[in-house]
Amino acid sequence: MNVLILGSGGREHTFAWKINQSPLCDKLYIAPGNAGTQQHGTNVAINPMDFEAVKKLAIDKNITMVLVGPEAPLVAGIYDFFKKEVDLQHISVIGPSAKGAQLEGSKAFSKAFMAKRNIPTAGYQEFTQATIQDGLAYIEQQTPPIVLKADGLAAGKGVLILNDVEEAKMEFSAMLDGKFGAASEKVVIEDFLDGIEFSVFVLTDGTDYKVLPIAKDYKRIGEGDIGLNTGGMGAVSPVPFVDETLMQKVTQRIIIPTVKGIAEDELEYKGFVFIGLIKVGEEPYVIEYNCRMGDPETEVVLPRLENDFLELLIALSEGTLKEIDVKISEKAATTIMLVSGGYPEAYEKGKTMTGFDKVTDSLLFHAGTKQEANKISTNGGRVLAITSLGDDFKAALAISNKNAALIEFDKKNYRKDIGFDL
Repeated sequence: MNVLILGSGGREHTFAWKINQSPLCDKLYIAPGNAGTQQHGTNVAINPMDFEAVKKLAIDKNITMVLVGPEAPLVAGIYDFFKKEVDLQHISVIGPSAKGAQLEGSKAFSKAFMAKRNIPTAGYQEFTQATIQDGLAYIEQQTPPIVLKADGLAAGKGVLILNDVEEAKMEFSAMLDGKFGAASEKVVIEDFLDGIEFSVFVLTDGTDYKVLPIAKDYKRIGEGDIGLNTGGMGAVSPVPFVDETLMQKVTQRIIIPTVKGIAEDELEYKGFVFIGLIKVGEEPYVIEYNCRMGDPETEVVLPRLENDFLELLIALSEGTLKEIDVKISEKAATTIMLVSGGYPEAYEKGKTMTGFDKVTDSLLFHAGTKQEANKISTNGGRVLAITSLGDDFKAALAISNKNAALIEFDKKNYRKDIGFDL
């Protein structure tokens, strides 16, 4: 079968690497891809948000399956687009409908979804410009830290955790005044949960589900988890503190009610549910849902998945997911993200990268790169994920850290303490 992956980051490179291993894959296309994805398939310079261009590509290349990497096309309704177009209806789309993608696309939607099913999550209130005074009064009643969340997609920047009431009021007003554009026309104020975070990835066809390897990522730019939030500076899988007892709680209280809720609400969902969780004491709470795989978590999840990934996705699309046994490696996987200097704020692109030939015992998943002639250069804030396998996460991290030092580009930055809190 011919497969099209939409996206251009480390997640999509990992998808391409894994799918290319399947004997079921005839031709693989990535739109737009990066310097790494072209090692496994053909890059096509198309914006995933240009649905008409995606349609033309799918028809021209006789595509059988579309695997959607980022959230924006899903929230914008690419699944629905394919289902409504007569000449595209035979193509499997891995991802939820626009309505299902609201689990990520709207914080208020996901909170109401959880409240309806008593899924454990932080208490909250939602506000708009019309209720701004109520929101300011609500903040004054809170004990910091105060959590403010833009309701819509804000490129990973729409969550603020503030330790000062007056600062929280200022930021709340700024958000409703358009700080994050349309994403913050509505703001959710959440209770702060104090604990340690981890991520569970569920593959569901809307009825049945399978749990993929569990991971923990590190969002802050600075070592010791300080500084600005990023798209992710590294990840570890499995997560040492997630034992069988905790996973039973996650399954019974969160995964099963979530999948049942998707069916009850007729959300039409054939894809990934990324459940961001926090362990408070011994209890799991949902921080957020995402409607796609995480990045850089995909870079540690898929290397531990021993199944034919494409076979798993076919079963998902055909409604035979329950017949598949997910096989997970006993090995630990870690990834360290090399980023551009200045990221997550202003940074420069076009820095020449060297040292790839020196790395022999890690997987290199490109995120923000491009290739011109024989030169690979930086083309984004997060540049390269260095993934390693080991008998435990410390052994794997030692390999990733060693190889992170071998890849060179001007103003390279990375965290040397991934896994420090485990």
